[in-house]
Amino acid sequence: MTDLIIRNAAILDGSGAPRARGDVAVTDGKITAVGTADGPARRTLDADGLCLAPGFIDMHSHSDHFLLVNPTSESKVTQGVTLEVCGNCGSSSAPLVAPAEREAAFGFLAKNGVSAQWSSVGELMSTLDDAGMAVNFMTFVGHGTVRASVVGYDARPASEAEMTEMRALVARSMDEGAVGLASGLIYAPGCFGGTAEVTELCKPVGAVGGLYSTHMRNEGDTLLEAVEESIAISEQSGARLQISHHKSCGPANWGKVRDSLRMIEDARGRGLDVAADQYPYIATCTSLDVNLPQWAHDGGRERMAARLSDPGLLPRMREETVAHVERGHTDPMQGWRNVVVSNVDTVANKWTEGLSVAAIAEQMGLPPFEAMVRLLIDERCEVGMIHFAMCEEDVETVMASPNVMFGSDATSRGLTGPLAHGKPHPRTFGTMPRVLAHYVRERGVIALEEAVRKMTSLPASRLRLADRGRIAPGFAADLVLFDADSVRDAATFADPFRLAEGIPYVFTNGVAVVDDGRVTGNLPGRCLRPGRAA
Repeated sequence: MTDLIIRNAAILDGSGAPRARGDVAVTDGKITAVGTADGPARRTLDADGLCLAPGFIDMHSHSDHFLLVNPTSESKVTQGVTLEVCGNCGSSSAPLVAPAEREAAFGFLAKNGVSAQWSSVGELMSTLDDAGMAVNFMTFVGHGTVRASVVGYDARPASEAEMTEMRALVARSMDEGAVGLASGLIYAPGCFGGTAEVTELCKPVGAVGGLYSTHMRNEGDTLLEAVEESIAISEQSGARLQISHHKSCGPANWGKVRDSLRMIEDARGRGLDVAADQYPYIATCTSLDVNLPQWAHDGGRERMAARLSDPGLLPRMREETVAHVERGHTDPMQGWRNVVVSNVDTVANKWTEGLSVAAIAEQMGLPPFEAMVRLLIDERCEVGMIHFAMCEEDVETVMASPNVMFGSDATSRGLTGPLAHGKPHPRTFGTMPRVLAHYVRERGVIALEEAVRKMTSLPASRLRLADRGRIAPGFAADLVLFDADSVRDAATFADPFRLAEGIPYVFTNGVAVVDDGRVTGNLPGRCLRPGRAA
C-alpha cells in the first residue's frame, strides 16, 4: 500500500517549469508517482489551493551540532527546509582535534544536557544519525577549524609540516562525506591563512569534485579583489566555487555587486563552476568583535581581551575601528546606530540585546567605541551583532542572477528551550518565506517557479545529490506544501521568534515534520553525502 498520496496540488517540480496540477504518491520515503496516483494509501491529503515543491535546501546554515540540542529544528522546518548545509564560514563541528575546540563544542552540549563526543566528520555524522533530526544534514569542513586544530590562532603562515597535516585532515574529511572546504577569511584564525594556503587545502577537495565555499576576505571596500581571489583559488585548485552570502557592505560600496556578478559570469564563461548564495535581508549577523582590526585577533579571544585593556594599544584600535564603522556615513553616529547587539551571555548585560551600540553608549554615558569595548570585555569577546550594511537594490540584483541560491546563514532555533534566547536575525525563522512573499509575490524580482528552483534543484545539483531537489519518481520525498497567496515571514528584527505562515505541511524523507501547521517532533532526517543517493 502507498504510504501517502497528495492530491490536487499545484506541483512545482523544482526544475523551473510552470506549475502543473496533479497528484504525488510516496512509499518508503521515496516518490513513486507524479501526475496521477492510483490505489489505496495509508494517508491521503487534499492539497487543493496549495503548491507542492521539493523540500527547500538551506545552502548556508550554521546549525551544526546545535541539532543535537534542538533536533526538531522548528525555525527551519516551519520555513519548508528539509536539508541544512552546515560547516560554513570556516567553522565546522568536525574535525575536532585541538583540546580547546573540543572543550568549546562539548562544553556547550553538556551545558544543554547533551552528552556526545566525536573527532572526525564521519563520527559527527554517526552521532547525528543516532540522535535523530527533523532535517537532513550535510557539512563542509571548516578551514578555520582545521587551522585552529593544527596552527592555532597565531597570525603567521603555516609551516610545511602543518600544511601537510591540514591537507590530510581535509582529505580525510572529504573521504568521510564532507561537501568541501569552507573558509571564513574575515575571522580568526582563517584570516591569517593566505591565498596559497587556502588553494593548497582546496586541492584534495577539487580532486573529488567538491566545493570551495567562502565567506570572502572582504565584502566591502575590496569586494572585487576578494571575488578575484576566490575565483583564483577555484581555478588553481580545481575545486568548484560557492561564494557565501554574496553582498556589498557599506554605502560607499553599494552597487559593486553588478561588477562582482559579471566576474562570476565571466569565470563561468571560461568553464569554471562558480555560483553564490544569499539571504534576503539588508542586515548581516556575526560577532561584534569583527569591527576590530585584524591584528587585534592575533592569538585568539583571550589575547584580544587583553589588548582591549591595554592603554598603549587602545588609541590605535580606536582610530582603526571608528574609521571602519563610520566610513561612508555623512552622520558618523549612523554607523553606530546600524550596529545592533543580538545576544550576550551575562545576565547583567541582557538589557543591551536589541539595542544599537549608539543607544548602549548613550545609556552608559560613553562614546560608542568605549561602550563597545566595555561590552566586549564584560562578555569575554563573545557578543552577537546585527549590522545594517546593505541596500535593497543590491539584494534584488543578486537575487535576479540565475546562479544564486538561498541560505539562512543561521542556526536552528526553537520558540522554547535552551536556544530560545537573545535577538537573533529574523532570517533564522524567515529566509525562505520572505523570498516567496516579499520578493516573488510583492516585488516580482523573480518568478515563483524560479524561486523554487533556487531553493531546490539548483542547490541539490551544487551538492551533487542525485535524488534530491526535484519532484520525480525515485527521488526522496522531501516535500513542502505552501499557499503561494498567503505564505510570509512573520519574524522581525524587533520580534524574531515568530514562525513563518502559509506552510502547513513539510515532509522529510516521506515523514511529516510539520503537519497542518504543527511541528510534529518526528526525526526522520539523516546525514547525506555528495554523489550518493541515500
